[in-house]
Amino acid sequence: MGVLSRMTTLVKVKVNKLLGAAEDPRETLDYSYERQLQMLQDVKRGVVEVATSKRRLELQKAKLQENADRLGEQAKQAVAAGRDDLARTALERKGLLVQQMGDLDTQTQTLDQEQAKLEQAETRLRMKIEAFRTRKEVVKAQYSAAEAQVRIGEAVTGLSEEMADVGMALDRATDKTEAMQARAGAIDEMIAQGALDDFTSGGKDSIDRELGQIQIKESVDTELAALKAQVGAPTEPKPLTEGQPS
Repeated sequence: MGVLSRMTTLVKVKVNKLLGAAEDPRETLDYSYERQLQMLQDVKRGVVEVATSKRRLELQKAKLQENADRLGEQAKQAVAAGRDDLARTALERKGLLVQQMGDLDTQTQTLDQEQAKLEQAETRLRMKIEAFRTRKEVVKAQYSAAEAQVRIGEAVTGLSEEMADVGMALDRATDKTEAMQARAGAIDEMIAQGALDDFTSGGKDSIDRELGQIQIKESVDTELAALKAQVGAPTEPKPLTEGQPS
């Protein structure tokens, strides 16, 4: 039984912690304020009920006083008529009514004291509620401001982390760009220095290639002249004469 009780207590503690983490203190303050207003209404209702009861007692006392006055007149009339027995009966009944009126006075005084206490409690409670309402609004405003600061801080933190990632990516891209530019510059320099000649040319350097191109041109010219000789074509183009259409 003790183990079960401890487990129940632990569960309640954990649930309260979860609720405490999830609850909005502004809603809690508003709920507390509403509860206090309900308490104030209960106190006011109590004051009204006490006042109503006191008024009821006053009406009862007035009725008893009316009956007592009537019995007093009847006693006078009985004495005048020589009926002391009737006068005694009327006076006895009047005495009972006077006793009842005394009891009503005692009850009325008690209700007066109760009403005064309730009215004092109402005044104190109203002052406390007003102070609580003012403090509640201040705390709610402070919480809202702090909540906004947290949201802004979280946004700034997330933006800072994102910008840090962007900065790292930019640094990597810059490094790669500089490396590529350096490589391109090195290749240009090697080409200018002849370090990247065409290795399919049989190991000839640039001079050999130019001489070879001259030889190829001379061979082409010789073959072209031979072909012209075979077909009887002039080896040089004829100059244009005046009046001959071009």
